[in-house]
Amino acid sequence: MARISNSDKLSTYRGYIDYAKRWRTGENYDQLWQRLINLYRGKQYRGAATGDRLLVNISFSTINTLAPAVSIGRPKINVNPRTPEDGDKAIVTESIINYWWGHYGCQKEFQRSVKDYLVLGHGWVKTGYRFVEESKVDDVEYSADEAAGSEPADDVEATTIIREDRPFLERVDPFEMYIDPDATCMEDARWIAQRTRRPLKDAKIDKRYDAAARKELSPSGYQKYGNENTGYMSAQQSSTSNPDNAYCDIYEYYNIDTGEMCVFSDSGGDKFLIKPIKMPYEFGHPFFMLRNYEVPGFFYPMGELEAIEPLQYELNETRTQMMLHRKRYSRKWLFQESAFDDDGRQALASDEDNVIVPVKSGENLNNVVVPMPALINPPEFYNQSTLIQNDIDRVSGVSEYQRGSIPETTRTAREASIIAEAGNARVAEKLVAIENAIAQCASNLIMLAQQFMTGEMTVRILGTEAAPVFLTFDKDYISGEFDYTVEAGSTAPRNEAFRRDMALQMVSAMQPFAQAGLVNLPKLAEYVLGVGFGVKDPGSFLQEPPAPEAPPEAPPMPPEMAALPPGMEGMPPEMPTELPPGLIAGGPIQGPGEQPGQGALPGSIQSLPPEIIQALLGGQ
Repeated sequence: MARISNSDKLSTYRGYIDYAKRWRTGENYDQLWQRLINLYRGKQYRGAATGDRLLVNISFSTINTLAPAVSIGRPKINVNPRTPEDGDKAIVTESIINYWWGHYGCQKEFQRSVKDYLVLGHGWVKTGYRFVEESKVDDVEYSADEAAGSEPADDVEATTIIREDRPFLERVDPFEMYIDPDATCMEDARWIAQRTRRPLKDAKIDKRYDAAARKELSPSGYQKYGNENTGYMSAQQSSTSNPDNAYCDIYEYYNIDTGEMCVFSDSGGDKFLIKPIKMPYEFGHPFFMLRNYEVPGFFYPMGELEAIEPLQYELNETRTQMMLHRKRYSRKWLFQESAFDDDGRQALASDEDNVIVPVKSGENLNNVVVPMPALINPPEFYNQSTLIQNDIDRVSGVSEYQRGSIPETTRTAREASIIAEAGNARVAEKLVAIENAIAQCASNLIMLAQQFMTGEMTVRILGTEAAPVFLTFDKDYISGEFDYTVEAGSTAPRNEAFRRDMALQMVSAMQPFAQAGLVNLPKLAEYVLGVGFGVKDPGSFLQEPPAPEAPPEAPPMPPEMAALPPGMEGMPPEMPTELPPGLIAGGPIQGPGEQPGQGALPGSIQSLPPEIIQALLGGQ
């Protein structure tokens, strides 16, 4: 089979991207996503207003009820070794990944992707490795790109400073992701691509791109944000715009079938900005998709708002009609004009209480002033709003208890518990999906560090917040194969009253074991103070238990009794009460029932200071 040229590959890949764009437009995915975003942000009316309109944004309430329930907490990532020899490294790796997740802003980016997951039905997360270095000459710093094009003087010594050398996680805009239109899930997709809109002048000087391809770059548009369906201004529509504000679309394309990646522009001639190379990451492409409600036979899932969209519009229309009816309803009175003078008419129209109205006519007062008949809508009309809201709660699965509102119908505690449990079933399903996604992202971050980490890094061990311990490590500390899980419920909001109640119940349950001497009471006290009451340094509340009193010394044995009985003259002397120094310094620490080598920290981990080993083991 003849080798395909790069120009043919580029033409093929651009054809795939165009096909994916037409497919998304034909299936109305872009329009649907933009409509759902507007539904969430309260832009639910289309066209110019012809009168007063009312909006009750139940969609906003639904999303912001579910989002904190599944991703408000910082996850506790557990790392388990796949082989016995990686047990010590799993302890270090667990502390590192939990520190990275908070310190490098992974939680913030992941929460943004969860909002996409709830509103649109899917969200995208990208993991990668960021290495940034700068050259410093005579207190003048140059970035890596600038330093590459300049040569320092012979008598000046240049210093290279590494600014960043770490893995990263970021949220990707769903509008910027393109996927094989023939795929029904991530497993059968043949290619995936990310579009990035860059200023044209920045792309032309980026030395990571091929020099000849950079010269052929041309504008794709003159707006950074937006898409073709939300007012994105193309180059053809803006031929008179300022060229300094021009942007070009750069595609990062991953061919999953061949295991290659490349970078190209949609308007950059017939050359790749980065020619096809083998995928740089051992786990393949760097994208992870959070999927909400699966639709059989379709790639894109459904979100929370797609099913309640028509009900949201109906609720707005109903409430607007109710508001207009209230405005139109005003009581009118019919009166005989000749029966009142000016003073009488002013008194009749006055809103003051107990006003005397003079009547000039001698006719029967019942015939002088009568109320004008008013059209009253039936009471059922005002119940439509409640019916629609009940339908929204039924479709979305978010009950009034989850929204924090007080139900109008009085229910027993058992009924309320059943309703809450039924509503929590969907939240539990989403929690599992979120926890699995976090575990996969954590695995990718560690694999990236194993592959690309060059020097040493320092992390803070999260075992003791009052007295943190810092660990300096390199890639050898985290080398190995691990399984990643997220502690169940760690991303959900914590109920302080529930935590305290559970901690106190544990104390009550452990009381019989404590009386039998089977419980480590200081550890139990630390758990109750730390987990149950949120004390950051529970050890400061505790003191060491008093040392046991030494038994009284026995009186000296008489010389005649000190002699050994017959037959015991050849017995060996007593065992030494102190261990040899070599065993304490370098030998493994074994627990009861452990085989030699179990529970030890061999290799480079043994050389860690004792306080770091204690902090690592104490966090397990």
